[in-house]
Amino acid sequence: MTGLPPAGDELVRAAYGAVAAEYTNRLGSIEDTHELDRLAITRWAARIDGPVLDAGCGPGQWAGFLHRQGVDISGVDLVPEFIDSARSCFPHVPFRVASLRALDLADDSLAGALAWYSLIHLAPAELPQVLVELRRVLRPQGHLLVGFFPGKSGEVLGHAVTKAYHWSIGQMSLTLQEAGFAVLNVEKRHDCGSRPHAAIAAIAGPP
Repeated sequence: MTGLPPAGDELVRAAYGAVAAEYTNRLGSIEDTHELDRLAITRWAARIDGPVLDAGCGPGQWAGFLHRQGVDISGVDLVPEFIDSARSCFPHVPFRVASLRALDLADDSLAGALAWYSLIHLAPAELPQVLVELRRVLRPQGHLLVGFFPGKSGEVLGHAVTKAYHWSIGQMSLTLQEAGFAVLNVEKRHDCGSRPHAAIAAIAGPP
């Protein structure tokens, strides 16, 4: 064991760090998000009583949005530049640099976790490990919401920042189940001029 982060984390950190200011300027406001996504995430969060983690929070817009609705939320991200921006824009929300592969959180300590397009850069062999880690920190019946680009599982998509992957809805659902989750709901959408979108809401099963 070297104590160093996985190479994949380092690549993602470096790629987003290099464009963090531009990314935040273009996409770092809640007004830059889709209205239907805001409605879906609001409905999802309304069912949760307890602490929520924005897992892969980027510049923090979703955490800030949910905090304004009274959600007890914190955020983690690999990219220090994003965390600096999030702390500046949303000073009442706790943010820290962390990898989703090894969260510094106690078992069963969260009531919810939002993974909104934060898992798309994980290679197919890496996704199960991260979902198991999210299951570890969620209490039984804790809520998880995953947003991703649907398509052929493992197929590389043309992402502007760094390598990313499609997942089929069926394979993502199966991978969630194998990690200890029960799928509650699936939403999909394909707006003109944009990539197809999918979201899966799930709850953590018993330990």
